[in-house]
Amino acid sequence: MDFYDLDLNDLVLDALDDMNFTETTPIQEYAIPPILEGRDVMGIAQTGTGKTAAYLLPVLSRLQDGGFPKDAVNCIIMSPTRELAQQIDQAMQGFSYYLDGVSSVAVYGGNDGVRYEQEKRGMQRGADILIATPGRLISHLSLGNVDLSRVSFFILDEADRMLDMGFSEDILQIASYLPKERQTIMFSATMPDKILELARTVLHDPVEVKLAVSKPADNIQQMAYICYEAQKLNIIKSLFRNEKPERVIIFTGAKVKTKDLAIALSRAGFNTRAMHSDLEQSERDEVMYQFRSNKIDILVATDIVARGIDIDDIQIVINFDVPRDEEDYVHRIGRTARAGKGGRAITLVSEKDQPYFRQIERFLEKDIEKCPLPEEVGEGPEYNGRAEKRSKRSGGHRRDRKRSQGEGRNRRKQHSKTTSPATSSAAAPAQALENTPATSPADSGSTGNSPSTSSSHDQKTAASGEAAEKKGRRRHRPHRRRKPNGGDAAGNQPS
Repeated sequence: MDFYDLDLNDLVLDALDDMNFTETTPIQEYAIPPILEGRDVMGIAQTGTGKTAAYLLPVLSRLQDGGFPKDAVNCIIMSPTRELAQQIDQAMQGFSYYLDGVSSVAVYGGNDGVRYEQEKRGMQRGADILIATPGRLISHLSLGNVDLSRVSFFILDEADRMLDMGFSEDILQIASYLPKERQTIMFSATMPDKILELARTVLHDPVEVKLAVSKPADNIQQMAYICYEAQKLNIIKSLFRNEKPERVIIFTGAKVKTKDLAIALSRAGFNTRAMHSDLEQSERDEVMYQFRSNKIDILVATDIVARGIDIDDIQIVINFDVPRDEEDYVHRIGRTARAGKGGRAITLVSEKDQPYFRQIERFLEKDIEKCPLPEEVGEGPEYNGRAEKRSKRSGGHRRDRKRSQGEGRNRRKQHSKTTSPATSSAAAPAQALENTPATSPADSGSTGNSPSTSSSHDQKTAASGEAAEKKGRRRHRPHRRRKPNGGDAAGNQPS
């Protein structure tokens, strides 16, 4: 569908023209009309499908058309992370470029007192749109810095991540400050039970827009290494010794592991930085600036923080831990191979993660290529799609094992004076990445994976006749413009 087929404000359409946006994505096509009609909307779609534009464009159009107070906060957009809040704010600046009467302010933590005062002044002067993280907004509310009693639009972006981060109570607390008569819009990448419960609490008779999870793009080369947990670090080192790493993102399942892995790779001679929630906002901004400007080769991040990372030319995505959800897997590897480029997605599958990886393969309806482990790493476990079970000891029953262990302890006590205790070799803990033997870096090698992403922004190809008609329509668009502030039918007013 063409954006001109939607009832958007003409000044918003002008901004879309400047940004070369012509065709809607599926989530935009089905979500924008009910939002323009004032209906509550529940949207389920992956990150990267155009959700931000799906709610910003209709809200901006309605605010520009008028009928809302000029001295009040009219719209609140909740974001789980600072990075996503900044990304929404940047999109807002582009879409509202020609809108003189619509203002916005971004409110998020991790900055200094000067920034806090700027946020306070912006809210008290009646910014139309407030983009905020839950914790920071509650801080302002508790100090009486903002009045939400006249809010007309309440938008929850990445709602599933907000609940994963423990913001459920905060969202309900913020909602308690809002008028009951409002339009609520909620977008989520997944639909667990807790999201359904939240939807029943904050939404009223919503229109549901649910898109099936798309498969990864064909130009993503997917591969996996079946290994033990303690082998993962050395596999990555071996990969990077063969080709110099450039534009690589490594996803981990925990903040502690993110820190440890970044330190281990840095000590091995690789240009690596970590992105995690313990960093101050200025530190996060610096890490992202260095990564975007190619001053950092490898970025190690968790899923939650990575939601605000929007970079098109990622060459390699490495899943250090297997995602627990197939949608998260698609979202992770979708950061590579964008804009028609190629890319690689590498997943390190430990024995305990095999069931989750097998679930991903079933969802993709394909067997992902299993690569042999590097020779210096040693042999790994077999892949059977099940978690590795502990072998049973002789005796079989737990009661017999306890009896034999007790007899063994008695014998050791009797001979402790004459016999030195035998030492047993134990594997290094999976979390202690630093305890894994480091391979000597011939360093600057890395796997040159050109990234591929599954983007739902694939534009529909219009028939040649329709395309010509739409081009002509755009070329002579002044004859069909609405003029909210007056002007003649031909649209003769300054653009």
